[in-house]
Amino acid sequence: MSDKAFVLIVEDDASDGEALAAGLSQSGHACKVVGSGDDALSSIRQRPPDVVIAEYCLRADGGGRELLRQAKEHSADLEVIFIATPDAVEEASLPLDGEDVVRAYACVASPVDMAEMQRVVDGAARRAMSVRQQRLMREGLDRAFNFEGIIGAGELLAKELKRVTKLAPTKCTLLIVGESGTGKELVATAVHTLSNRKNKPFMPINCAALSESLLESELFGHVKGAFTGALADRKGMLEAADGGTLFLDEIGDMSLTMQAKLLRTLESGEFMRVGSNEVRNADVRFVAATHRDLWEHVEAKAFREDLFYRLHGHGAVRIPPLRQRREDIPLLVEHFIAQANQENGCEIKSVTSEALRKLTNHSWRGNVRELKHVIERMVIEAEGDILDAGDLPDSIRGSTDIVHVGVPSMAGLSMADVEKIHILNTLKLTGGNREKAAAVLKIGARTLYRKLKDYGIT
Repeated sequence: MSDKAFVLIVEDDASDGEALAAGLSQSGHACKVVGSGDDALSSIRQRPPDVVIAEYCLRADGGGRELLRQAKEHSADLEVIFIATPDAVEEASLPLDGEDVVRAYACVASPVDMAEMQRVVDGAARRAMSVRQQRLMREGLDRAFNFEGIIGAGELLAKELKRVTKLAPTKCTLLIVGESGTGKELVATAVHTLSNRKNKPFMPINCAALSESLLESELFGHVKGAFTGALADRKGMLEAADGGTLFLDEIGDMSLTMQAKLLRTLESGEFMRVGSNEVRNADVRFVAATHRDLWEHVEAKAFREDLFYRLHGHGAVRIPPLRQRREDIPLLVEHFIAQANQENGCEIKSVTSEALRKLTNHSWRGNVRELKHVIERMVIEAEGDILDAGDLPDSIRGSTDIVHVGVPSMAGLSMADVEKIHILNTLKLTGGNREKAAAVLKIGARTLYRKLKDYGIT
């Protein structure tokens, strides 16, 4: 199947336009039909297409050449295909005003042969997508940053990392929220590195990987004879991290009993080893992380409300999923290729625009971790020294994902982002009256105040 593209068809005869759309849809393209040049420009402003197909001699709106000029002014990446009578094909193929860079991709003679049109659209789509990908990559490189090993270019991630730089030198407990694979431990490590505890231990512990009894022993330590197999006294992570940072990964999976014990330590620095009544102290900075919605856990009585507020004292650092920062994917691909080359003795030089486009459009449910594994696999198994679409795993190579741009949408936003936007809009509706907003949202005023604090809404 050909590469899926968004094709805008400009045809004042609706039946002809729909027939053309039906034929192109068989090739996997998403098509929209409009009846005039003005309607086409309006559609382009809302969502730039990959390809525009238009009659060269449009009967209104200045004709096809004027549509080409304005369309290219708004979106230089798109390609235009003209349909013209045989005697007008040569004229339609000429550049605008002698500028060779502004011209139609091709001109197809009428009556249209559908097989030829499908071939031409496939080529135009590939060129448009390649040009767009190269532009995005250039723009990404211009904005690129490497923050303590966290690579990106997008504003969404940069905003959260800016907060990290401000919070890291403080003593505050910090909560990092993000889907699995987004790099929460990298952020936690950055917090430690940027703090005055950087020369002391950084100790990570995965709360989801251990049973309650094992987690308690790992965290607080135990004394000899505390349980079967406890043959000697043993320090826990808290003592090992004294003076440094303790990273509690997946804290949302911690049992209620352990939450109560942790809360005491967070508030006082005191703890007891398993099997001992001796109170000990540790000077530890706590950083926690979770992929869960902790407030949902609070409402389900699975997470302590007092611990929730203790962790949210300064609001959570929210790491966006990869699908919300696709502009970072080319940078990450380049980084992971270099990393895989070094670790595996390979010599991959680059990646084709077609392979990069498919990587950028993929949904990445496993986020950055999944992308890293895919690139490593491609580097190791590639036949040549340039990664191409044929080197992609089947799940990505055969994907029909298409990234929509230009139209304001909630698609791709987290539920937290959607909720924040909805709260802001409701506050506008009520003129900033929080009690009225809470009533409209059908939540308690206390819940609304908590959400306003969590999202930094003043």
